[in-house]
Amino acid sequence: MKLVRYGNPGDEKPGLLAEDGTLRDLSAVVDDINGGTLSASVLEHIRQLDLRLLPKVAGAPRFGPCVAGVGKFLCIGLNYSDHAAESGMVVPAEPVVFMKATSAIMGANDDVVIPRGSEKTDWEVELGVVIGKVAKYVSEEEALSYVAGYCVVNDLSERAFQIEGTGQWTKGKSADTFGPIGPWLVTADEVPDPQNLTLWLEVNGHEYQRGSTKTMVFGVAHLVSYLSRFMSLQPGDVISTGTPPGVGLGQKPPKYLRAGDSIRLGIDGLGIQTQRVVAESQSTF
Repeated sequence: MKLVRYGNPGDEKPGLLAEDGTLRDLSAVVDDINGGTLSASVLEHIRQLDLRLLPKVAGAPRFGPCVAGVGKFLCIGLNYSDHAAESGMVVPAEPVVFMKATSAIMGANDDVVIPRGSEKTDWEVELGVVIGKVAKYVSEEEALSYVAGYCVVNDLSERAFQIEGTGQWTKGKSADTFGPIGPWLVTADEVPDPQNLTLWLEVNGHEYQRGSTKTMVFGVAHLVSYLSRFMSLQPGDVISTGTPPGVGLGQKPPKYLRAGDSIRLGIDGLGIQTQRVVAESQSTF
């Protein structure tokens, strides 16, 4: 299933994208697409619905973040060896973990706002993993059973804030609008192998990134198991699993986002995001 949240910011409603391409309203079935909705029993209830009986949503509404009330937005750094190389860093012996502020989360096609003082705002297409039930000390063999679904993430980054000065990745990753997730949450039953997905990103029509989750250093199952050793993963938590090469930092010379740019990115079967880049003074969020 492709679960969505549609409508104006802060007033999104739950929905489902049917196989015929129509958007169906789920407001009479669930309050929202959030941690409580992502249990196996609720997802199975939605799966068994006769979609023809659900109201059609007219027009082309905005898609909000595909999950509401995210408790933790966990990210994995340098999880593609060729991206580590272009960043001038070694491939890590174990996952590099950092947090992205949940206030960075926005809809897939909302504007990206360059933060005040930024000169090095960068792009990163990533596979997002959404947790469906509490995971604590889970084995790698059982880890995927804790995943409710997958989505596209643009892990936007301000490289000077991230790397220069005192570094500290979180402050370079957490500006408002730096976490588009969606447009859909695709349930895990529709993604039989998360390690066999093509992901890509282009800026102003030029493709900079194209890779495959096959080349992750640490796969999804390993990451879920690994993270669950250090903290419980809760329903609705999002894990962004790293980016393939082609980020702005790795260009020669480096290239960064400017107001007026357009970003387009996607992952096989998980949808496409399109974002306009604006200056802080132009922001409506």
